[in-house]
Amino acid sequence: MWLPWPAWLLSPALLAVACYGVPYNEYILAPTSRHLVPLETLEVNGSVINPSSLEQSSGGNATFDGPASVTFDFGRNIAGIVSLDILSSSTRNAFIGVTFTESSLWISSQASDATADSGLDSPLWFPVGRGPGTYTADKKHNRGAFRYMTLVTNTTATVSVRKVQINYTAAPSQDLRAYTGYFHSNDELLNRVWYAGAYTNQICTIDPSTGDALPFLGVIGSDSNITLPDINPWYSNYTIANGSSTLTDGAKRDRLIWPGDMSIALESVSVSTSDLYSVRTALETLLSQQRSDGRLPYASKPFIDIVSFTYHLHSLIGVSYYYRHSGDQAWLSRYWGQYQKGLQWALSSVDNTGLANITASADWLRFGMGGHNIEANAILYYVLNEAQELSQAIDDDSNRNWTSIASGIKSAANQKLWDASNGLYKDNETTTLHPQDGNAWAIKANLTLSADQRSTVSSALRSRWGKYGAPAPEAADAVSPFIGGFELQAHFLANKPQNALDLIRLQWGFMLDDPRMTNSTFIEGYSTDGSLHYAPYTNDARVSHAHGWSTGPTAALSFFVAGLHLTGPAGSTWKFAPQPGDLTTVHAGYATALGSFSTAFTRSVRGTYQELTFATPRGTTGDVHLADTEGTLVSADGQRIRLVQGAAIGVRGGLWKLEATIP
Repeated sequence: MWLPWPAWLLSPALLAVACYGVPYNEYILAPTSRHLVPLETLEVNGSVINPSSLEQSSGGNATFDGPASVTFDFGRNIAGIVSLDILSSSTRNAFIGVTFTESSLWISSQASDATADSGLDSPLWFPVGRGPGTYTADKKHNRGAFRYMTLVTNTTATVSVRKVQINYTAAPSQDLRAYTGYFHSNDELLNRVWYAGAYTNQICTIDPSTGDALPFLGVIGSDSNITLPDINPWYSNYTIANGSSTLTDGAKRDRLIWPGDMSIALESVSVSTSDLYSVRTALETLLSQQRSDGRLPYASKPFIDIVSFTYHLHSLIGVSYYYRHSGDQAWLSRYWGQYQKGLQWALSSVDNTGLANITASADWLRFGMGGHNIEANAILYYVLNEAQELSQAIDDDSNRNWTSIASGIKSAANQKLWDASNGLYKDNETTTLHPQDGNAWAIKANLTLSADQRSTVSSALRSRWGKYGAPAPEAADAVSPFIGGFELQAHFLANKPQNALDLIRLQWGFMLDDPRMTNSTFIEGYSTDGSLHYAPYTNDARVSHAHGWSTGPTAALSFFVAGLHLTGPAGSTWKFAPQPGDLTTVHAGYATALGSFSTAFTRSVRGTYQELTFATPRGTTGDVHLADTEGTLVSADGQRIRLVQGAAIGVRGGLWKLEATIP
């Protein structure tokens, strides 16, 4: 195969990309087929002959004789519609029930894990005594996420089952394993975390007509032929967006569009599957539900009447992120008026202190939102700076006051909320609470005043970690992977990459490998003691084990560890600035509408680059920052650029290799 650059210039990883497409597909957790059968028989109760015949590698019939149950393990979190192929039944009144759960904690022959605020979900009951054939659940009973499935018979009948199959329905518009991005390093845990984050977003991407209808039910009961206390009906048949696919917050529940997830999930989607179509339909839904005063909804219907200052801002962040990753200027222009109106609504809360005064409590379910809150003001400051970049992109200079308002927020926040004695920002002037969310966002938004202050906050946040991750004291004893994702970014931005890598290994390593988890997708929250209890909820079975807001490491590893930053639309401008911490090899890449961004490098244990190449699309320009590195960048066509204090500015797109000066 002819290559547009000399093969000698390529590392083995970049050579593999050039010749064979995206590598490392062995880590991809998405199934190879949309027709799935169980991987393993986990447990059997009662009389069941040959239950393993229903596994992936077996054949034959499984026969249930009287009341009995079999629990199957699919090996990872999946989603879809169940079908049973029945060979025979001894009576006309025979039923087979099916229950589902993401976590092994909720395996049961009587009920599924929960989508409601209390209780458990009812089984699906199939009247298999009607005769041989295939029995398929209705589309409204598409189960959004489960790893374990239990088949149960509750009569004296004898029933033979030829096959159980799941029609996998997640990510309906995707070729499930055709990733456009990849990540690999010498740390297997980090590699697995990257791909688990990518898969979590895939399973949270749904057919828009299969949203969670639970908020509309208003009744509690059972849709089975038995009655059990606290067993609730459940339906996935509410249309939440236009189009053929949309990104939601959770796979099992809520299966609705929540703006907060956009500030984490969107970037992780972009660097893995590039399914920006599903992101766009979600954003357009939120924009379609904007109020006349400019306020954007807390979430898509039915939660549009709830006021949330921060989630309103997350919708605006979604707009800027979508533009940065898609480069779709026509789309940005179409919604620019709504964006401006939305920002003006937020700015109306800024009082004479220079800070926004928050009067609505709704946020990411943290407690105590209100007043001159540091999280809310840091996010507003971030949005103001993003807004100025967007206005330049579409040549609109009508909002000249944004700069002065942003300056006022930064000055007032540091004057009123910075607590130098603790090295952290207070939640507001009236509390001693030092929240995770506001301090992470202060660094992310560049609300801090100096590199030393950022380093101080990073160190203070690290000092609070427990055995299972970084606490969010603003939500009692919660560990929030959502806010933890922003903390990861904060450590990188504070030039503390080792803090970030250690947090991924600690917190996301626990979420990935603990036997109570799905070992494939990331939970929405849990407790600092490691119990799968999330402080904002009273019903532990309701906790989602596949939540897009928990996928922060996927984007962070691509942007910060691999150093592939987009600074202009679709990467028309970029920055290459790896922060590999203690890693010695990194191969990574992703694609935008302009082309591919990729890198491969190896380092000594002392941190010296032994080999480094990176590639960006032709026609783009960017800056290179290689800390503590001397040497020369050499392009595929022979151009040479000498690094000055590890940096080179205005580098044109193409393939480059480092000729390092070895000390």
